[in-house]
Amino acid sequence: MPISEQQSEVIFEEDDLPYEEEILRNPYAVKCWLRYVEHKGTGAPGPLNLIYERSLKELPGSYKLWYNYLKVRRKHVKGRCIIDPGYEDVNNAFERALVFMHKMPRIWLDYCQFLMDQRKISRVRRTFDRALRALPISQHHRIWPLYLKFVRMYPLHETAVRVYRRYLKLFPENAEKYIEYLVSIDRLDEAAVRMADIVNNANFVSKVGKSNHQLWHDLCNLICKNPTKVTSLKVDPIIRGGIKRFTDERGKLWCSLADYYIRSGHFEKARDIYEEAIQTVTTVRDFTQVFDAYAQFEESMISAKMETTSELGHAEEDDTDLELRLERYEDLMDRRPLLLNSVLLRQNPHNVHEWHKRVNLFEGKPKEIINTYTEAVQTVDANQATGKLYTLWVEFAKYYEKHGQIPEARLIFEKGTKVSYVKVDDLGAVWCEWAEMELRHENFSEALVLLRRATATPKNKASYYDKSEPVQNRLYKNLKVWSMYADLEESFGTFKSTKAVYDRMVDLRIATPQIIINYGMFLEEHKYYEEAFKAYEKGIGLFKWPNVFDMWNTYLTKFIERYGGKKLERARDLFEQCLDGCPKKFAKGIFLLYAKMEENYGLARHAMAVYERATEGVLPEEQNEMFNIYIKRAAEVYGVTHTRSIYEKAIEVLPEEQSRSMCLRFADLERKLGEIDRARAVYAHCSQMCDPRTTAAFWQTWKEFEIKHGNEDTVREMLRIKRSVQATFNTQVNFMSAQMLAASKTPSGTVSDLGSGGLDDMKLLEQRAQVMAAEAEADKPKSKKDILFVRGNAKASDADLAEAARTTNPEEINIDIDDDDDESGDDVDEVQVETQAVPTEVYGNIQQQE
Repeated sequence: MPISEQQSEVIFEEDDLPYEEEILRNPYAVKCWLRYVEHKGTGAPGPLNLIYERSLKELPGSYKLWYNYLKVRRKHVKGRCIIDPGYEDVNNAFERALVFMHKMPRIWLDYCQFLMDQRKISRVRRTFDRALRALPISQHHRIWPLYLKFVRMYPLHETAVRVYRRYLKLFPENAEKYIEYLVSIDRLDEAAVRMADIVNNANFVSKVGKSNHQLWHDLCNLICKNPTKVTSLKVDPIIRGGIKRFTDERGKLWCSLADYYIRSGHFEKARDIYEEAIQTVTTVRDFTQVFDAYAQFEESMISAKMETTSELGHAEEDDTDLELRLERYEDLMDRRPLLLNSVLLRQNPHNVHEWHKRVNLFEGKPKEIINTYTEAVQTVDANQATGKLYTLWVEFAKYYEKHGQIPEARLIFEKGTKVSYVKVDDLGAVWCEWAEMELRHENFSEALVLLRRATATPKNKASYYDKSEPVQNRLYKNLKVWSMYADLEESFGTFKSTKAVYDRMVDLRIATPQIIINYGMFLEEHKYYEEAFKAYEKGIGLFKWPNVFDMWNTYLTKFIERYGGKKLERARDLFEQCLDGCPKKFAKGIFLLYAKMEENYGLARHAMAVYERATEGVLPEEQNEMFNIYIKRAAEVYGVTHTRSIYEKAIEVLPEEQSRSMCLRFADLERKLGEIDRARAVYAHCSQMCDPRTTAAFWQTWKEFEIKHGNEDTVREMLRIKRSVQATFNTQVNFMSAQMLAASKTPSGTVSDLGSGGLDDMKLLEQRAQVMAAEAEADKPKSKKDILFVRGNAKASDADLAEAARTTNPEEINIDIDDDDDESGDDVDEVQVETQAVPTEVYGNIQQQE
């Protein structure tokens, strides 16, 4: 209440005078009053309230003064009993403030919260309503949250519902909160109506992030689980609309609809819903959900009936009803594979495999099987079929055949040949199956007539790969039908008719290499050898490598078996024609056959020439084997000495790994012939490709050779070559760097270098590299082309061997190894060397020099 000036003068203190004077000078300055209030803030509440009253008397429209004043008044009554008179004084202060501050939402919110603390329910509701009427609509969003909190605090459901309805008129997007509240107070009917409204509203956006699909499920769960409480909505149309709208959740929606009828007590209607569902779903997942729910429903019905019977006693009607339910449940379990197959066929009616499975499910039911086959061949489209359509027609006809109804089977095959298949092979398979059926019933002539019909040239010829033409016009070039036709003609036809079939296949250019070979063998069986050779030549003209390999192989083999050496020139021409353009991959067998023919019927030199060509005309990985064959045959024909040139060529041509093996064999041959120096020269030549670190076996073999047949000088020479070769291989970066780093750790250099702290590491490395390079250059073997061999004797003395080394041998052989003694320009007298007698069989037809 306002106070008089006399009272105000009584309560003034001495330190208040400056503030009083400032207020007297400017009573309408809010800052002056606020400073005065701040000064009195630590004192008693009475003087502070009086100052606020005086300030508000002068400035009744100041928001800051009213806000602070009301805040102080609430603070003073905080903690008191809610029936204390002080609360009513504060309420009166709020009412006085709202006379001027009715447009300030903060004052309204503080007032409403203060009233809520006093538990004045009706007054709070009226105050919220006054606030909403006083404030502009743009500020209502600040009032409603507290208002809604208030109505949810007390079990005033009708009041809350009415407040929420007013709230949704302004904020319809928050309908989910209202629905949640309605569900919590068990007003499910209105909740379902509200949820149906937001589901049907395409522009509604959920505040909690739910999609329209999730809202549909929430609605279905709500109305299905509470059929007695939701009466304003028609559940069946709503769920069926969801089934049409959300195709990926049909199984759940069907189960929800059936659950609604179960909870309503309409069990027969629920069973009809389950049956309808399993007959309409198109995915295995939906079918599984519906079927499991259906089976559980039937089990629960049986259990409930058994419990009821046990409680109320047995009766005849109860037993009949229980048996009926058991039969119904067993029938459902038995129908499951067929129902699942129906789902897959609804998903893809052109799936041939599923139609076959469906026929198997009807095993023992002829009528259903025939109906299934009929429906299948009428439903499946050849262009969309998954699997082979012709198998349906074939199995359909075989079913009639199995039951002895051959005319009906022929009728099915006849219809099957008129279907527009995608591939010609499918139509050909139908004709072949038809012919095989006739063969199974020994109607051989009928089978031949069928295949003649199938292979007849149509009036409108078409390319085999022209998909714009029907397959019936392209069947006359189908290889499968022609092959079977040829087999039947061979078995049941005449020679003339069979030959005509093969010739027709060749003319149509549909024959394969195997058919050409079969044609040739057929002619040979009837003693028409030249005709068979002509057939082979026709086939060779039709194909290219590598397809002609089998035909050439058969042709050449048969020709040699037939004529042997009688027509040798013709056989040679055939071999040359075959090898002309023959890939190296297939040349080995042809060369061996060619050489074998020359050995058996021709000349030995021709055979050797073929072997020599073979070493160059085969694949690199087959050269080693071919050289071995060449060496073996040459030794048998001309003797082992004739193989020296072959060994030399093999060593030059073959890769290092195989060349080393060839060198060892060559050296061993020379050692057996007593040519010790030749063998040593071969070892020396081979050493240039043998790294001592990886080919220790070679060096051990050479060492054993020198121990048996050499002397101290030859051993030293072998060791010198080994060091030279090792230095040559050490030039590789990885070994070189390792050795140089190892050498750099050893102390070296001059005294001055040591005095200055030692040689620089890089300088040491460079010196070491130069020394190793010089050693390698000194040990490098000379050119191999001037090496001269001397026929030696394993029992000769060291002096004789040394003298022979300086002698020019008239039988010297060049194997590309330099002779270190060639540097001397002096002529050396010929020295007589002791020789051994060698059997003449070793040299073949080569004259042994006296």
